[in-house]
Amino acid sequence: MSDKPQSAVALHYDGKNAPKIIAKGHGDLAADIIALAREHGVLIHEDEQLNQLLQRMELGDQIPPELYVLIAELIAFSYVLQGKFPDNWVNIHQKIDFKS
Repeated sequence: MSDKPQSAVALHYDGKNAPKIIAKGHGDLAADIIALAREHGVLIHEDEQLNQLLQRMELGDQIPPELYVLIAELIAFSYVLQGKFPDNWVNIHQKIDFKS
């Protein structure tokens, strides 16, 4: 079995409109998409079912409303992993260590 991903999809979110498909591919192209994302510090989420759904879409398509909550949660989680929080966010449960 190869270490190369079978397929990959890249989304772009401008903060205003629904995220859209900006790249997708299989085999070597998928590996290139992931490598380029890593080079630029883009977080990568591996989910075969989500990937299969997004592969059915065309380049430039916005994600469908049925995926808004899922993608919003992934974006929000990626922000937390990068230490980004809204200005008015309060760590009420003190569960996130800001010193790490």
